[in-house]
Amino acid sequence: MTSPIRQPAIAPPPIRPAMPRADDPSAWLEAHYRAVYAERMADLPFVNAALQVEAVGFDRLRGDWLGVMVTPWFINLFLLNGGGELWGDIPAGQRRYLALPCGTLQFLADDDPVLGPYQYCPLIAPVGEVADMTVARQAAVDGLATVFSRPAPPPAEAPEQAPPKNVTRRGFLRSLTGRR
Repeated sequence: MTSPIRQPAIAPPPIRPAMPRADDPSAWLEAHYRAVYAERMADLPFVNAALQVEAVGFDRLRGDWLGVMVTPWFINLFLLNGGGELWGDIPAGQRRYLALPCGTLQFLADDDPVLGPYQYCPLIAPVGEVADMTVARQAAVDGLATVFSRPAPPPAEAPEQAPPKNVTRRGFLRSLTGRR
């Protein structure tokens, strides 16, 4: 009897722990993505030159930072470690599901050499069809409003109605004339 061939175990990617940020990350993120745009992205065909880099609505949710990054190549919901309860260190490339006020959303982990670990949920990519910054900013604001809102409750059941009466042609015509 031959023994089965064993494949070597593949080690999971290393996890670099994210350092909690105490301050609003908006200016820091904007500076980083403006540099990325100028150094590596400006001439790429999928970049929308009508858009600029802007951090929209970053605020704390359960102690961590949540907001939208608009760039000429994506509009993503970002989660950054603020020392709260939403953040969880996972390897770059892994997905995790977060229960947010709107429901559960899927986030993808990434680890940028400058930013460090962050997680994002794509909202719009590619952004080629986004007309301008006004539209991009409104999409970001609407996305955040959706994330921070609770799902609408199901509609209340309609009260039970009496079964419809069998209406004859004569009865129907009388009802149209106001006679019963």
